[in-house]
Amino acid sequence: MSDYIVRATAAGTKIRAFAAVTTDLCEVARKSHNTSPIMTAALGRLLTGGAMMGIMQKGEEDLLTLQIKSAGPARGLTVTADSKGRVKGYVLVPDVMLPPNALGKLDVGGAVGPGVLTVIKDMGLKDPYVGTIDLQTSEIGDDLTYYFAVSEQVPSTVGLGVLMNKDNTVKHAGGFIVQLMPFAEDEIIDKLEENLKNIKSVTSLFEEGHTPESILELILQDLDMEIQDKTPAEFYCNCSKERFLRGLASLDKKELKEMADEGKEIEVNCQFCGKHYYYGADEIRKLI
Repeated sequence: MSDYIVRATAAGTKIRAFAAVTTDLCEVARKSHNTSPIMTAALGRLLTGGAMMGIMQKGEEDLLTLQIKSAGPARGLTVTADSKGRVKGYVLVPDVMLPPNALGKLDVGGAVGPGVLTVIKDMGLKDPYVGTIDLQTSEIGDDLTYYFAVSEQVPSTVGLGVLMNKDNTVKHAGGFIVQLMPFAEDEIIDKLEENLKNIKSVTSLFEEGHTPESILELILQDLDMEIQDKTPAEFYCNCSKERFLRGLASLDKKELKEMADEGKEIEVNCQFCGKHYYYGADEIRKLI
């Protein structure tokens, strides 16, 4: 198991926590969308957060979508995750390039810019749950922390990171989400806050050789942490030629017939994974 998510509890059930390593799935996303280093980091952070939030869902068919619309050069990102650790996503502008920020890091906040984050939870009900917040720093992790506090009223800390190699491939990627459940005593809160103060950036922890398990051990030190389960994580897109063909059926039949009569080939591209599908005249006629 290369990429995976660990779920844990601590202080009885007063704290729940998740930590993930997502290096491989972020590299798949980079290759699929040919993203610049900044956009690899931005998409990688959102994919990592989405993967952990996805397994918080209880239903087998539940789907979570994280959508950022922004005024920065990136313009926006979208990630979809299920409850099985599978996640996919894309950026609207994959080739954004900016100088490093004041800390000498990839300027994800500058690339994303001001905007809004919308979280959509489709749990098979008549209407999905939708929560929207204004981006706070556009660094993704801080914005998800704010989302949990405002939209779900759950005090949380979200840490996300993507570190690039010199050849612009993904070296390390991962993150954590730690949440306080209702009625946590002050001493538990104080201890957790003390532990979190000692946590460096996510990527520096991975550079030191930490795993999701050992990261949670640091965060939940002296709080009786218990690992609950370990879920594989992967970049997974369920697109297919047949699936897009059903989508083409919604087009105007007259327009489809003209394309078929002219012998034109229709090309359809998947936004999420970058795959290309082609439909010839005979396939279009059969569809009609």
